[in-house]
Amino acid sequence: MELSPHLTFNGIAETVLEHYRDAIGGKVEITRFAGSPAANAVPPSWAGKVLYGRLRSSAGIVNIMDAPPGRAGEPGDNFMLGVQTDSEAQTDEVFAKLAEGGSVIMPLAKTFWSPRFGMVSDKFGVKWLINCQTESRS
Repeated sequence: MELSPHLTFNGIAETVLEHYRDAIGGKVEITRFAGSPAANAVPPSWAGKVLYGRLRSSAGIVNIMDAPPGRAGEPGDNFMLGVQTDSEAQTDEVFAKLAEGGSVIMPLAKTFWSPRFGMVSDKFGVKWLINCQTESRS
């Protein structure tokens, strides 16, 4: 299992990635909405926005993305912790435990990048992304 920070923005993720790269070094990786299965979830003007971005540096990894309009949160409330799990069973267990006393933002479901992915806000108000890294063995 692996833990990682995720920041969401309202259309400026690429600028943020470049700024952080300039500040701490590293390599930027970007997947855009255009050409992805998520392209229909955003307005056409968002085709070039960052569906998923990652800065890999000697300081660590930070994931940065443009959330669809209305879902980015405000500065200071645009932070999520990500948990990369090793199995679907582990994904289900972590998700259920983090959701206890909190609320489900996005129920666990198969996505184009993962066999199990979901989002919760825990009982302390911290937002989590839970993502299974392995393909289903069934």
